[in-house]
Amino acid sequence: MTDLPVLRRVGPLAGFRAPLALPALPLAAALFFVASLAWAQTRSAPVGESAAAAVLRWAPLIFGGFLFNVLVSVLSMAVGTALGFALGLLLIAPTRLPRGVGWALTQFFRNAPWLVLLFYAMFLLPFELHLGGLEIPLPSWAKAVLGLSLPVAANFAEIVRGALQSIPEPQWSAARGLAFGPLQTIRLVILPQAVRRMLPPWMNLYAILTMATTLISVVGIQDGLTITRAAIASDARPELMLPLYLFLLLLFFVYCYPIARATLALERRFQVRG
Repeated sequence: MTDLPVLRRVGPLAGFRAPLALPALPLAAALFFVASLAWAQTRSAPVGESAAAAVLRWAPLIFGGFLFNVLVSVLSMAVGTALGFALGLLLIAPTRLPRGVGWALTQFFRNAPWLVLLFYAMFLLPFELHLGGLEIPLPSWAKAVLGLSLPVAANFAEIVRGALQSIPEPQWSAARGLAFGPLQTIRLVILPQAVRRMLPPWMNLYAILTMATTLISVVGIQDGLTITRAAIASDARPELMLPLYLFLLLLFFVYCYPIARATLALERRFQVRG
């Protein structure tokens, strides 16, 4: 297997440098949101609550649901990172059996639809775990965290494998020359160099996971998307669909956009050449 740098830019975009600040983008998003409110107001009844007042009334609840999405993303990323790191070590194991097990698990969970895995976690896992004489409840949100962490683990395993294998062979040889064992080599020599190569794709994976947390609304968990749908149905005002969904979209954008910009900055800083 050929070792490839994990952060190298090749092809016609090799010299591309995106600007760090795009003030026109948030301004355009704000103007679009205001325009959606104006459009909703033109479709509203001449008497009663205005579209802006209705959006303002539901905004705190939608924001609370969005914060729950963020919480699920953080927990899923934490579990997925731990599982994915162990899986990534299996992928570079010196013996065939653990390598094969790691490859099979990685390929299965990496190529399975996230929603299908979420359904399996929600409906196949028990409502409580029995450990000895203890009964530990397993709420729906915990099962959702596990369901989302599985594809994250598989994708992060490939990030770990690529980062570790991108370290030049002389580094591995030098560690062996110092009589380091395989785990010592990875922990003391290879991993400190590989972590900064893992960080940008890890951040990008977290941003993707955050946007994917809206899938939990499909399995009945109350998140930002669920509350937004409930708001539209509760008021029986279909004209509020555009501004309310756009408000939720802007919340995700404001949270994920800085992560994307930081990812690009780290890619430039830690770029591998040659």
